[in-house]
Amino acid sequence: MVDAGSSEQVIRRVRLPADRRTPAAARAVVRSVLDEAKLSGLLDAALLLTTELSTNAVVHAGTDLDLEVAADRRGLTVTVIDAVRGVVSTGDSTGDGSDAGDRVVRRAPADLSDRGRGLLLVDHFATRWGTTHHNGGKGVWFQLDRDGGPATAAGLAVPGGPPAEHLISELPAVSSLLEITPDPYADDSVGDFAAALLARLVDLVGAGGGVVRCDLGEGAGLTVLARHGRAPRSDVAALRVPLALGGPASGELAVDASSTAYTRPLAGLVAERLTLALENDRLRRADRRRQTWLTFLAEASELLAQSLDVELTLALIPQLVVPRLGQWSAVHTTDPWGRLKLDTAAHADEQQLPPLYATLRETGPDTVQARLPAALRAGGQVALPPPTEGLAIPLIARGQLLGTLAVGRHPHRRHEPDEVAVLQDVARRAALAVDNARIHAERRHVARTLQRSLLPPALPTVRGIGLGAAYVPAGDAGEVGGDFYDVVPMRDDQWLVAIGDVSGKGVQAATVTGLVREVIRALVRGGRPLPEILERINETLVERGRGKYCTLALASVRVTGQSRLEVTLHLAGHERPVLVRADSRTFAAGSGGTALGLLDTISSPAETLHLDPGDSLIFYTDGVTERRRGRELFGGQRLREAAAPLAHFSAEVIAARLRTTTIGFSAEPPRDDIALLVLRNEPSTPPVRARARVPTPIPSIKERA
Repeated sequence: MVDAGSSEQVIRRVRLPADRRTPAAARAVVRSVLDEAKLSGLLDAALLLTTELSTNAVVHAGTDLDLEVAADRRGLTVTVIDAVRGVVSTGDSTGDGSDAGDRVVRRAPADLSDRGRGLLLVDHFATRWGTTHHNGGKGVWFQLDRDGGPATAAGLAVPGGPPAEHLISELPAVSSLLEITPDPYADDSVGDFAAALLARLVDLVGAGGGVVRCDLGEGAGLTVLARHGRAPRSDVAALRVPLALGGPASGELAVDASSTAYTRPLAGLVAERLTLALENDRLRRADRRRQTWLTFLAEASELLAQSLDVELTLALIPQLVVPRLGQWSAVHTTDPWGRLKLDTAAHADEQQLPPLYATLRETGPDTVQARLPAALRAGGQVALPPPTEGLAIPLIARGQLLGTLAVGRHPHRRHEPDEVAVLQDVARRAALAVDNARIHAERRHVARTLQRSLLPPALPTVRGIGLGAAYVPAGDAGEVGGDFYDVVPMRDDQWLVAIGDVSGKGVQAATVTGLVREVIRALVRGGRPLPEILERINETLVERGRGKYCTLALASVRVTGQSRLEVTLHLAGHERPVLVRADSRTFAAGSGGTALGLLDTISSPAETLHLDPGDSLIFYTDGVTERRRGRELFGGQRLREAAAPLAHFSAEVIAARLRTTTIGFSAEPPRDDIALLVLRNEPSTPPVRARARVPTPIPSIKERA
């Protein structure tokens, strides 16, 4: 703050921030200057006009403002300067104004609109006023003279306006009305504000009562916002001022008093303040409503994105709509021929759901079924007939018509434009969710079909050899894994047992897996020994594997004369199988070798095992040992501990029990495919070669959920 005072002049300059406390601070500065200059007779008018100018600067400029207050023996001059450059319409200039600055502009009362009552007050009560313009922004100033100013008729009289005596008497009344402000923390801020203003106005004009009515254009019609005392009757002349609300909204202030030069300006001031309060409240409610809808759409998108199941997604759509956006909702989808069929529906009243289904299935010219195709043809919303009044919106995703979303309106309330816009947005998001779920279902079907083609359709039944297998795909059933197993007959009554794991997932991994299986089968049919089979597979992967590699375990199995199984084992970078003796002792069998497809030459030493009756050899992929629970792995030791108590069970039971134990180790879906192949010496196996045992299909975690 800068002070410049002398015996003849007092000047204060202060910079104030652009917030709601600024008008009060500006009034305090003006009051202190008037007290020091002994100009208390100008206090009411000066405080009123300072409030108007500082409030305008805060609301419309939104920048810090500079306040300059100067008082001398002639009167008071107040200037409010903001940092926003602008142009003010010029009018006829009255008064001097040569002290105002670079350029002084006056506006006549006729140039002011009905909503510019703030500057109208300045024009009425100031001896003279104007604006200044400079590079840093613009300023508005007013002067109040000690003699010949507001205290006299010559200073206040406005051509065509009320007499100056009335304006002098209005000053305390206007200040009294301006003292009332809305409470932003009240439950009904606008209603309380309107009631307080109306009560003060009724007291000031000596009326018998008054009422404020408004129609906010939200379907509720004309309602009473505030009432005080006796409301004027419609057939009696009274002071009535319309509320200039925007859009379809309207309102009126009615006071049981005569319209005079004193009551009209006060009622107009109250009407304008009520209008501003109602408009601000409408904008706040619209903003809150918009934020609510944005939150709703975000939550709806999240829920729809969580499901990749078509049936679940379709069932979720009407549940999102009801009851927030409608009394009922239904989803119809198109079949391959473009015909609509009812999939799912929801109603705010569960007891009305059966009648709703019956109504939706009705046929005829004025039924829902008859109106829905119009939504598909038009590509936009169509109205639905009573008794299911509402609208239908097409479900369109990626240019495809997937169906319709029908929504019934709530009783006695129509859909607002913003609700219709939200419904259209929900329909777009729902259509994309349904389309994504269908694409994912097709991918799962393709993946299952391809995965089944990489596994044997059935395990053979061999005299003296028990075989069991289990396979669990990774958590994402839409991806094809690289794990496989196979049992192939060899020459001289021998059998080849193979289990492998190709790196990666997807179509490329499936292609390499199929290539490895076919190479194994072709070479076995040609009578090639196991070391040569491994070398040929390695050469094939190096040349055609596209960077993929494979771990593989091959074992030739032969039944000897002593009811023993002779197993010759070759490991090419694969997990060592678990040997379970009939007495429940467990061992890790085989010696490590080189994975296939990485190097031009490989090493895969052979190891011969003999399985006595009741002994088992358990092959598995790394999806078993690397099954994770937090930071803990299932591991080979836990696998051996789980296999030991199963020594006396058949190969099929061992495979099933180990699969259950592995899956139960963690609540999370498997991150990698799980494959188990059990070879057991079972001399009691009946020699029926035509019978084949098909391993039980193992669903993924998501499918079992």
